[in-house]
Amino acid sequence: MSSRKKAPPPRVHNPTETILESISDGVFTVDREWRITTFNRAAEQITGVRRAEALGRRCCDVFRSSLCGAECALQQTLQTGKPVIGKSAYIVDAGGNRTPISLSTAVLRDRKGHVIGGVETFRDLSEVEALRQELSGRFRVGDLTSRSPLMQRIFEVLPAIAASPSTVLILGETGTGKELIARTLHALSPRQQGPFVAVNCGALPDTLLESELFGYKAGAFTGAQGNKPGRFAQAKGGTILLDEIGEISPALQVRLLRVLQERTYEPLGSTHSETADVRVLAATNKDLANLVERGLFREDLYYRVNVIRLEMPPLRRRNEDIPLLVDLILARLHRLQRKAVTGVSPEALSLLMAHDWPGNIRQLANAIERAFILCDESVIGIGHLPAELRSRGAEMESAERGVRSAHDVLDAQAIRAALARNGGNRLAAARDLGIHKTTFFRRVKRLGIELPARDGRQRRDEIE
Repeated sequence: MSSRKKAPPPRVHNPTETILESISDGVFTVDREWRITTFNRAAEQITGVRRAEALGRRCCDVFRSSLCGAECALQQTLQTGKPVIGKSAYIVDAGGNRTPISLSTAVLRDRKGHVIGGVETFRDLSEVEALRQELSGRFRVGDLTSRSPLMQRIFEVLPAIAASPSTVLILGETGTGKELIARTLHALSPRQQGPFVAVNCGALPDTLLESELFGYKAGAFTGAQGNKPGRFAQAKGGTILLDEIGEISPALQVRLLRVLQERTYEPLGSTHSETADVRVLAATNKDLANLVERGLFREDLYYRVNVIRLEMPPLRRRNEDIPLLVDLILARLHRLQRKAVTGVSPEALSLLMAHDWPGNIRQLANAIERAFILCDESVIGIGHLPAELRSRGAEMESAERGVRSAHDVLDAQAIRAALARNGGNRLAAARDLGIHKTTFFRRVKRLGIELPARDGRQRRDEIE
């Protein structure tokens, strides 16, 4: 009979433990005293804390999250009995590095249904955040952010325009971001260390605007007790934006023309000229060419300000940017008001994308701010939107548009953009989108997209 000892029976693993060890999400549980009772392999990897060090310690000493304390999601769950799903946060790992995560919580009960603690799962979003930053870089120039092909064309030329000293005329409807693009041009220019001065030419009467632009000397008029530098003097070494330039009078147009031609100006009451060491940008929502034809705007001044022209597209022509703009507006509001509104519902986003937005980005920002204030939940719904948008939602049911959701709107915009990039070539557009040609044509038909008359196969690189 052999004296060899029998091998010990294989360890029988708890099926739940096996599952927890196999997933990529970090998981830990706590008892009623907030001490960690389980800590899976992924939790070790994400936090950099070994299981042996974590077990038995209070979770706030191990899982150092931005939500620890008054905003603890697990504490909220244990108090209300309601789970928290997909909340954004970050942790500081054992090496002191900040790691973005999304976390979810739930109540932990025994077999009799008694609460014995809580469970928290968390997912490392480092790669997602890195990808988001990479994509953001593609769609961002300075403070401007857009996915629209129309805006991408502007982005491509902005650095070259910014490097030039030439006057730029920025056209666009009210609220399209003309001042923002002017600030971006200044920030990208060699004059970026100098001041940026914006003047609303339509907000002041002619006499006040002249002294505001060029300044005055003491005694120039009744009440002028001292010297006052004008906006051109304040912008020395930097950039001046003449907003609503189409509103200035013919008399003031003459003085402005001299500044652009000779780079000099005279303050009111002065006997000598000052040098205008500024880059001049002009903006208007009016058709200056039409004003020239009607004799309301000097033709020579028009040609002076229209050296380089940028046209800002209205929001209705770049509504694929609405989800991005909504996120940016909500992030700004959250920073200012510290209110936990994380986004908008798909139904509300669909209404936002279907609206024509006559007030453009400014109107969108106002609508989102109103909804943000009224919202007492984590997500803005249809009921939080202004009445004119909700009534538009009712009209959408019988509208000719076949687009019924935010996803369909984005899909349609992507297809139109791909067709534009490929000169109407259907097959090239399908390849650009990474889909088969049959899928492409099926989506075109379902979304009711009218294809260009010319398919662009002869000159696919030409953008119509």
